[in-house]
Amino acid sequence: MFERRHHNNGGNGGDARSGGAATVLLVDDDSTVRKSLSRVVRSAGFTIQTFATGEEFLRHELPTGPACVLLDMQMEGMSGAEVHEALRRNNRHMPVIFLSGYATVPSAVAEVKNGATDFLEKPVPPWVLIAAITRALENDRAGSDERANQAELERRFNTLTPREQEVMGLVVCGLLNKQAAAELGISEKTIKVHRARVMEKMYVEALAPLVLMAERLGLTEPAEALTAY
Repeated sequence: MFERRHHNNGGNGGDARSGGAATVLLVDDDSTVRKSLSRVVRSAGFTIQTFATGEEFLRHELPTGPACVLLDMQMEGMSGAEVHEALRRNNRHMPVIFLSGYATVPSAVAEVKNGATDFLEKPVPPWVLIAAITRALENDRAGSDERANQAELERRFNTLTPREQEVMGLVVCGLLNKQAAAELGISEKTIKVHRARVMEKMYVEALAPLVLMAERLGLTEPAEALTAY
């Protein structure tokens, strides 16, 4: 029997993200492992989809709801590390929990450093497996929400005209309306009009939240802000 590595237990087995039921994707070339882990996962109320190879899994369309991957470290064909790299390379955001035998523990630890959520040593006690899955699904919800928020922020920024983007870049760098007008060679009145439109399109009513948005967009330094436009 092996012990769980790191982390505190918490959370429940419900949906970790809006948009569908929680799904566990199990990738393991051992049919016995797939069957036994599937029973445990289903008993906790999660949906599970199983794959015998990494290649089969990578061809599969990812679920729309919260999900995580249970990924065997050592398989025929693509290894777990190679599957993990393919996910990262293709920008497929999903928590990965490695299933590792004793011989592959060092490799699994290395993958955690490369972004995997965690690893479990085989054989995995049922309660340890469910706790790990629950945490992974919570991480998926948080990561999904963050990506959605960032995408919405970028969408708002892209609704600005090139001139409005210039004005925003100068304003968040601390320039007064008069200074921004001089920088762009336009009137202060025109700057005020553009600034008002920026605030409207970015859905903010004060400068402070606009500056925070600029930070998230990578426009925090004056030189960077000006170059971005």
